[in-house]
Amino acid sequence: MATKIDEIITHIRKLEEDLEKEFTKQSEKAKEKFTTLDDEISAKYHNAKIGVFRYLREANILFILSSPIIYSLIIAFALLDIMVTIYQVICFPIYKIEKVKRKDYFKYDRAKLPYLNIIEKLNCTYCSYGNGVIAYAHEIAARTEKYWCPIKHSLRKHGVHKYYRSFESYGDGDNYHQRLIEHQKELEGRNEE
Repeated sequence: MATKIDEIITHIRKLEEDLEKEFTKQSEKAKEKFTTLDDEISAKYHNAKIGVFRYLREANILFILSSPIIYSLIIAFALLDIMVTIYQVICFPIYKIEKVKRKDYFKYDRAKLPYLNIIEKLNCTYCSYGNGVIAYAHEIAARTEKYWCPIKHSLRKHGVHKYYRSFESYGDGDNYHQRLIEHQKELEGRNEE
């Protein structure tokens, strides 16, 4: 028997699918437009670029001074990237969980934009990597949680992943172990990279 929550979740998933399709269409149009730019538009974009020296001269000094702190996180990002990759390569096949495709989380296309200078391109690449690692690790952790402990918390929390809505209600132990097996089977995949 479908509950009101189940109906809402189904509706949300449908809307998310529709939204993703629209984002894909918009992205394809933007990519097509950019790749078919004529020389005049390409020159316009190139002329819109702010040179590195001007960029640094006009930058807030606190932004420049804080940049080593921002970029020091590369160590944590790289370590997290390596560790979650090793974890899923070893453990996911054992649990028969479909592996997360790393390439789906790392996109570096913004660094190709002609109106960005080398510092802006480096910043875009860094942000793409950092956010990619976080999203990649988030998906690996989400699949792990769904496999081992698909129970909602008693308190509302922010930042839940896409599997959380289907977790078992807090304190509802009826048929929990049977439902746990069902959650685990939902994660089984081909284990292809």
